[in-house]
Amino acid sequence: MRSQKPADLLIPLATLCLLVIGVLMVHSASTVLSHERYHDAFYYLKRQLLFAALGLVSMWLMSRLDYHVWGKYSLWIVLFCFVFLALVLVPHIGQVRGGSRAWLGIGTFGIQPSEFAKFGLVIFFSSWFSRQPDRMLFFKKGLLPPLLVMGGAVLLIMMEPDLGQSAVIAGATMILVFVAGAPLRYLWSLVGAGGAAFAALVVVAPYRLARVLSFLDPWKYPDTIGYHIIMSMIALGQGALLGSGLGGSTQKHLYLPEPQTDFIFAILAEELGFLGATATLILFAILIYRGLRASWQAPDRFGNYLAAGLTSIIAVQVVINVGVVTGLLPVTGITLPFLSYGGSSLTLMLTAVGILMNVSRHARSG
Repeated sequence: MRSQKPADLLIPLATLCLLVIGVLMVHSASTVLSHERYHDAFYYLKRQLLFAALGLVSMWLMSRLDYHVWGKYSLWIVLFCFVFLALVLVPHIGQVRGGSRAWLGIGTFGIQPSEFAKFGLVIFFSSWFSRQPDRMLFFKKGLLPPLLVMGGAVLLIMMEPDLGQSAVIAGATMILVFVAGAPLRYLWSLVGAGGAAFAALVVVAPYRLARVLSFLDPWKYPDTIGYHIIMSMIALGQGALLGSGLGGSTQKHLYLPEPQTDFIFAILAEELGFLGATATLILFAILIYRGLRASWQAPDRFGNYLAAGLTSIIAVQVVINVGVVTGLLPVTGITLPFLSYGGSSLTLMLTAVGILMNVSRHARSG
């Protein structure tokens, strides 16, 4: 086993900067809503600090745990993920929040199995692709089995329903398939099949079709399906270059629904301006680049694929979330890593960063 080196410090440094920004923005974005719902302006802040503390402990532990252990238990990990994805669909077991039966838990505390599934699938695929890399050249014995696993997970998640998490899983899987060396003809076929599946999902569900219509022309539906994106655009416009200052958002005053979650980037841009939003995106770019660098310098294929897959999850979520907030993509419920309020998302993202740090500790020179 290659001796370990110090972890790439830019990975935790960029993460901690994003985490601090996230905690500040969750508090700022949620004060009005917190007081309205719970008569406690610090309700969301206290919970987010708890999740951040748990996530940081997990990040540190994972940075010390040899990443090869995940490969040894990859099959068990993905099986447990499927069990939880199935359990959440059972009435009286799964909790309905925001119109989706996507949670397991008691009262206001819960976990989102689809969050665990994203990382479980990356671990499983990384192990699968690294065992016999030559089989990636053949569709039936190389690509088809993991694609069936992904399809099963996406099917269960779509039954919740949750298009956002499904899109993240599909996007990260395609990136991992590319990194693993699948022929481009297979990748283009998968992209075409994925596009057709997305179109079918939009057509069969009226609320998804409404989201696409609101994306194409939100101002045509200002009081209904276009409301979210219009309020988001107003927040972005009001931010201008320097913003209104931390705590100075007007859109968080019950104009933009749930500003502490999916649309937190809009509040950030309103309060910190174009410069603050750009600085945040630069931090994400640094983290993603260093994660890919850890992948390139990993001493073995499993580390290569694992780091690439975990980094892909972060990158795809950032692209989708920011794309939705800025009106470049249809509205899809997906959190912005490290910034949005949410226990499962934050703790697991920090856990993933810990694994990336451990991969970087084993990195080859150069």
